Amino acid sequence: MILVCQRLLKNTKISGITLFPFILLKRPEDLHNKILINHEKIHMRQQVELLLIFFYLWYVLEYYYWYFKLKDHFLAYKSISFEREAYAMENDLNYLVSRKAWSFWKYILD
Repeated sequence: MILVCQRLLKNTKISGITLFPFILLKRPEDLHNKILINHEKIHMRQQVELLLIFFYLWYVLEYYYWYFKLKDHFLAYKSISFEREAYAMENDLNYLVSRKAWSFWKYILD
């Protein structure tokens, strides 16, 4: 389910976030942003694969690993394997049709 949450995301740089089973968007016009929606749907699939809790644990652990290594919040975020997969494939609107389970794994090893 896709929801617009202007107040919740108002003071953030976040355009969208997936918190299973919801995709939260900052602006109503983003309901028509197919690339952003696809990016968030990729995260939805990742969350399901890792049974939610393991996704969030892994996400946070990987973020801190990269943050301590790179000393930069944005670079740490962009280095997380889940984000690397989502950014790499967000323009392919058919990606989720052919995506194999655990596809984010190859972005850890890259």
